[in-house]
Amino acid sequence: MSVGQSTTHHIDMRDDTVIKRYRSWDRREPEREWAALTLLAEHAPGLAPTPVQAALTADPPTIVMSRLPGVPLRGRRAKTEHLAAMATALTRLHQAIPFHAVEALPAAAWHPAAAVAKVRMWADKKPDLGKDPRVSEAFARGTAWLATTAPDELITNPLPPVLGLADGNLANYLWDAATDQVRIIDWEDSGSSDRAFELAEVAEHISHIDGHFDSDNLLALLGLAPLEAIRVRDFRRLLALGWFLMLGPDGPFASRNPPGALQRQADRVLALLDA
Repeated sequence: MSVGQSTTHHIDMRDDTVIKRYRSWDRREPEREWAALTLLAEHAPGLAPTPVQAALTADPPTIVMSRLPGVPLRGRRAKTEHLAAMATALTRLHQAIPFHAVEALPAAAWHPAAAVAKVRMWADKKPDLGKDPRVSEAFARGTAWLATTAPDELITNPLPPVLGLADGNLANYLWDAATDQVRIIDWEDSGSSDRAFELAEVAEHISHIDGHFDSDNLLALLGLAPLEAIRVRDFRRLLALGWFLMLGPDGPFASRNPPGALQRQADRVLALLDA
């Protein structure tokens, strides 16, 4: 749930490779990305760029990786074949990396405890959300849910961790029509993560408003076990509420909100609270 509007890296696209130069690395972004790409090349080749060369201690740190075919799913109308390929990619990501390798990774930069703290922080600010009655209802019911123990129960993961991208932006998922595959890029915040949180992050990232992305259909294709389905639902509530709180007139996205974005997000929050 990044709220920054500046890029954290510079990309140099070549015919077969991509050179990524980092503009910030306070979260150990280059090391995170190189570790993830290395693990994926070994255990899930083709799912992500292949690591070619790294200068992790240079200024700026730089990684060279293979260039993947495909177009971002952000801004597109995601069809059945897109969702099926995305479900396949996510399942492979979360099953291919051995448990001992995931355990050795640092926690992802964006994780459940950080999400709970950030959403509660935004709620405590009582942001200006205008006077729409539906928006007011979403704020009242959302903050009431935040005050329960449900968000705190999400912080402890009862299931094995997975390698997580920690970023649900649909721009990170490339659709390759030639092979009917989805591949995943931008691993700079990656690390050991909670699968339910990762799936909710994909389902609720605000990038879905740029096109048409049916999160419910994606999740249905993943065949979630009952416990995981409940945790995904509650993480979706948390993350959808976070985006809602940042979409108001004094929020960080006010200048680039599509018309009606806040009202649509209010409806989404209320629907998830009723689920």
